[in-house]
Amino acid sequence: MPTDPTRIAVGTWSGGRFMHFGEAVDDERFLRLLTPDARIPTIITADVYGSGEADTWVGRALAASARPREATCVVGAVGHDFYTGERDGAKGFPRFTDPRLRGPARYAEYLRMATERSLERCGVDRFDLLLLHNPDRTGYTSETVWDGMQALKDAGLTRLIGVAPGPANGFTLDLIDCFERFGDRIDWAMVILNPLEPWPGELCLAAAARSDVSVITRVVDYGGLFYDDLTAGTELGRHDHRAFRPAGWIDAGRARIERMRPLAAEAGLTMIQLACAWNLAHEPVRTVVPTLVQEAGAGARPVEDKRAELAALPAETRLAPAQVEAIRRIGDNTGSMQLKGATPEHDGEERADSWALHERLLDVARRWDIDPARDLVKS
Repeated sequence: MPTDPTRIAVGTWSGGRFMHFGEAVDDERFLRLLTPDARIPTIITADVYGSGEADTWVGRALAASARPREATCVVGAVGHDFYTGERDGAKGFPRFTDPRLRGPARYAEYLRMATERSLERCGVDRFDLLLLHNPDRTGYTSETVWDGMQALKDAGLTRLIGVAPGPANGFTLDLIDCFERFGDRIDWAMVILNPLEPWPGELCLAAAARSDVSVITRVVDYGGLFYDDLTAGTELGRHDHRAFRPAGWIDAGRARIERMRPLAAEAGLTMIQLACAWNLAHEPVRTVVPTLVQEAGAGARPVEDKRAELAALPAETRLAPAQVEAIRRIGDNTGSMQLKGATPEHDGEERADSWALHERLLDVARRWDIDPARDLVKS
């Protein structure tokens, strides 16, 4: 039987290779991190990572695995055009819907090409789930885009389709609107959520549940903090992806984690297991995919130990609703950052990751009891 995304997954952004979290591990260690096994049989990639190189590593990991293909779940993502688009520094490659690259008549053609090439690099003939990766406003709203995604499913290139907003926090009303427009086609969505960042991810979960969309959550580890070996004294590399976080985020986060620690002990969980369990306690979250980070320094834990700790997450639910709410109150980050997507704080021309609110989204907000001026702004 085909495999849907499982409770725990590993992403190719782990190990410091394609997104700079901590130190990059060597080839042998990286391959071991990615290789599916009985406890973590789901692997997630995106074609833009390493301009296709991450996909190639997925192929190696699948070849190294003792598990048959039907006992693994391979999740892909397409959306950034690194084939014909030019990289714009830290902003990365443009979305394939950028009008400078092509018009709507060629969206389906691009999606098919990108998916087939990603599958070839991964060494498989279909994805179990294919995500629309970091869409711009067009990606959330275009019937033509979602016709193209559905065509991939109809052609057998993927069994399920979904959407992965990002790369930063936000896109709340855009995602809910996307569910309302295309929820009959969308099987899965990926959002940022963890006990230190319940906002704004929680705001879209009820809409996902109503549309019968299952959710994968990433950044579960909060930049590695829940592994318990990142301290203010840890030296982050100059290009470390966590450099975007505000000064003092490590100490502030550790102080809140200490307040959660008794709840973890009560449930018999480590801190990263607590973060995973807290996410999975939310309907409709089905999968957690923390980033596996090898920190620098002599006191850093081997990243292999972190993978084993994730794999040992108890199968049973150990957090009562009151504990889930207590953890949320400790970690409440409402208003802690400026969000991406459609927000009241957008200023100027539309960008690939930021745009103005419009009347349809204001209607979405009213239906879901979201006050943009209260719920989607930095306080």
